[in-house]
Amino acid sequence: MPDHRLMDDETKSRLDVAATALGHDFGRPELLREALTHASARTGRRSYERFEFLGDRVLGLVIAHMLHDGFPGEDEGAQAKRLAALVQRQALALVGTELGIGDLIEMARGEEDTGGRANPAILADAMEALIAALYLDGGLSIAERFIRLHWTAMMEAMEAPPQDAKTELQEWAQGAGRPLPCYTTIAEQGPAHDPVFEVEVTVNGQAPITGTGRSKRAAEQAAAGALLAKVGK
Repeated sequence: MPDHRLMDDETKSRLDVAATALGHDFGRPELLREALTHASARTGRRSYERFEFLGDRVLGLVIAHMLHDGFPGEDEGAQAKRLAALVQRQALALVGTELGIGDLIEMARGEEDTGGRANPAILADAMEALIAALYLDGGLSIAERFIRLHWTAMMEAMEAPPQDAKTELQEWAQGAGRPLPCYTTIAEQGPAHDPVFEVEVTVNGQAPITGTGRSKRAAEQAAAGALLAKVGK
């Protein structure tokens, strides 16, 4: 990994801003730099893709613990719905936007010119990578402190477990007298240990819409949610 002393002033300044936003003084700033490097940067250094896998698991663990303590009377099915909503792309991107992470990611000019700094998928991936960097540099307690700070309000705002998007879409289609939604996997990318699936959902009378996720089920849920948003549900 690169020595922090070899970083230019602009990079050091960017990492200092990021560390302040995360509330942690990094002993190994190279971890933070990797977590903020998009694959398009082509710097010869590793991008944040490797960290996403770890950060996703750390986030899931901490959120599961928070739900276990926060909703002791709920069964695992209800808590699973809450968990899915709190670790999904929209939640991660919201935190990334609030912290201004988009402005701190190192990416190619072409990616930036096409709106990469505000892209919810990029923001969500970077946030997972940053959680991994916090965990690797400071341990679980540091990562947990950050997650609790930024996810507690979202968790407490859920008065009831969110409805499963696929179930809600199915009920909407049936209520409108339409056939059940049809899901088709159209792409699978990434390494075998951390694949990303792209799924298309179609409902009679609506244009197809796609969603992505690290499992087919997650991608189906994302596609269903996108279609529900499109029809105003």
